[in-house]
Amino acid sequence: MPAQFLLNLFIAFLWMMFQDEDELRFATFFAGYLIGIAIIFLMHRFFGERFYLKRLFATVKLILIFASELVESSVHVLKHIMRPKVKIKPGIFRYETVLRGEWEVPALALLLTLTPGSVVMEVTPEGDAFYIHAMDVEESKEMLLKSLSKFEKAIMEVTR
Repeated sequence: MPAQFLLNLFIAFLWMMFQDEDELRFATFFAGYLIGIAIIFLMHRFFGERFYLKRLFATVKLILIFASELVESSVHVLKHIMRPKVKIKPGIFRYETVLRGEWEVPALALLLTLTPGSVVMEVTPEGDAFYIHAMDVEESKEMLLKSLSKFEKAIMEVTR
């Protein structure tokens, strides 16, 4: 990925030099950068890795998924808090994950912990399962499992 980005910058600077302008202009650099994106996209299979902008789009997608899950879980927690009688049944459950590695597992744990109503209590030493404390296991477990699968797919798009 860094090689593709650096090559794109090099193409943009070459484009600026070939334009033979009296001064350096951002518009010329940007045009060269766009031309570099097109060239690298057409030749990215020769690099042996995927096109570098796909990872950027996947990261933006992960951020948007997190924002929507954050709002959804916040509304869910607010509904529980605003009830006249609080009827929650907290509990702990185990979740098996398909993620592996030093980046994927902690990213999923942090994203889940940052959403209200759930906390990752422990990650197994093998890194293949989480113990999750949910504010209301009966009502929110299905929503939590949906969130986890969305996060897992988005994290795999970014890291793999």
